[in-house]
This record gives sequence, structure tokens and C-alpha cells, in this order.
Amino acid sequence: MEEQGSSVPNEALSFLDRAINPAILPSSPPRRLSVKFNLEPSVDTIESSWRNIPRQSSVKMHKQVYETFTREEVTDTMLDEAAKLFSEHYGTWGEHSHSPGKPVKLSGRRLREEYLPDSSASYHARVTVDGNLAGSAFACRWKHDNKTICWVTQLVVHRDYREHGLAAGILRSLRSDEDDVYGIMSSHPVACLAAARSFGRNIEDVSLDFVRANAEMIMRASPISYVREARLRGPLFDPGDQTEIVSGVDTQFFIDHEEPLEALSTVKETCEWPLGDLPDGYEYLLIVPSKYRRSKSLIT
Repeated sequence: MEEQGSSVPNEALSFLDRAINPAILPSSPPRRLSVKFNLEPSVDTIESSWRNIPRQSSVKMHKQVYETFTREEVTDTMLDEAAKLFSEHYGTWGEHSHSPGKPVKLSGRRLREEYLPDSSASYHARVTVDGNLAGSAFACRWKHDNKTICWVTQLVVHRDYREHGLAAGILRSLRSDEDDVYGIMSSHPVACLAAARSFGRNIEDVSLDFVRANAEMIMRASPISYVREARLRGPLFDPGDQTEIVSGVDTQFFIDHEEPLEALSTVKETCEWPLGDLPDGYEYLLIVPSKYRRSKSLIT
């Protein structure tokens, strides 16, 4: 975000895009570049929930390449490319922001400082389609109560390549069998839907009790400042809270909500949405235990 000093939270799914993601265990040795070739587009099963919505893109995709990098492997050129994608395809500032209608922007330098901080177990994943950068994500891992937390800190898909399962593929490329808990803060309900599905459960099956019991301690342990400093909001955390959101955070991130609210209306027609409505400056908060981690008990 170039126009103001606060950091830009994650997410950036389009109305009709899907998602999934994770990275690497902090205690593991640095993982080298992993590359996956998909000669045919890979579509996550969450697509079936949106079968009746017209597709916005008919772009042809012949080869997808997914790459995941540790913080140390990420070059300035990679970050400049990710920043360009973000600045052109993330979204615009909302009515109550300092720059209504203008694109939300980040520089490569800000990405490194805020999403790949020194001494953190942070990662960058991207997907190219026929040689073109089509999607980008950042994630961070940290320890809490001897559990590994994997938090999706940013996700962006190029408008021309949305609705082809790329976000899901990026998130899958980040996921680790060693993860115990996944988290995401997002102003887009489809991002939360996709994250829940990608991390092993449907949105209707998300345990709000788990979110309430663990959010504060997990987030305060984060090396990512905007996660650590986010203020929990909603009656899930404070029965006297009268805001419309059930599980959320006040990040003062005043991105335009026209598209997310349109998506939310559609989501509510297709499933029981547990996270409430979305006030300006807020983001949804989703925290789920890993469905894939079997070797030790989860946080209760």
C-alpha cells in the first residue's frame, strides 16, 4: 500500500475465484524451489458451489507452473512482479478511505518488509500460466503452544485468470503436513469459503468455538505486524459487541466492499454463512485446525 503507512492485509480473491494455501514448517530446513506442471487447468471442488454463476473469463490455459519460495529465496525481481500484480488487480480504496476509487498499491520493498520480515518463516508462492504471472500469495508460519500456525497473509489472482482454480492451486502449493492450524483475515467471503474448503472443511463445519478460544493467543504471537495488531471484533469475542460481523477484525483497511458484498449475497444463497456481515474497515477472521495433522493433539 503506497498511499499510507498502514500495511495491506491479505486476501484479494475476485468474486468468483477459489482459493487454498500453506507453506513450510519453521523448524524444517529451508525448502528449495518446488515446481509443478499442470498441462490441464486444475479446478478445486469448491467450484461446484458456483455452477450457476456466469464465468467472467474464457481465457485458455495450456500450462500452469506453481512455484514456492522461502523468504531467503525470494528476489527483488519476484517481489516487483508480485507488487505489480497486486497493484493492478487487488482492488480499490473505499468511500471512507484516504483515496476513494484509487487502486490499492504496494511496492516490492513494502512486500519484503511487511510480508517477509527478517527472521520469520515466511513464504512466497506464485503461478504462471503460459509464462505469464497469474497469481501470487504470501504466507507465514510461527509457533504457538508447540503448534505450527500457517497464516495466509496475501492472495491475488489476475482478473483474466480468475475462476480457473488458480488460487486453490497456489494455496495447496503452500500447505504442509506439519501444519496444525490455518488462519486468514479477509474482506472477501469467497476467500474464506475457499480457505475453509482448502484446509479440509466446509464453511458450515467451521468451529466458531475454536476461533473464539484460540484467536487472541495465536494472533498475538504472529511475526506479521498487521496480524498481531488486528483488533478482534464481533459477538463471538465480546457478547456486548453490536457490530454486524460475527468473527472479524478491525484493521482499518477501507477497501471498497462493493464486490465482496455482492459475493456475500450470493454466498448466503448457497450455504449457511457463519461469519456475519462486513462493516467498512473490517475483515473476516477464519481460523481452523488442520484436517491433515494427525500426529499430535490440536489446541482445544
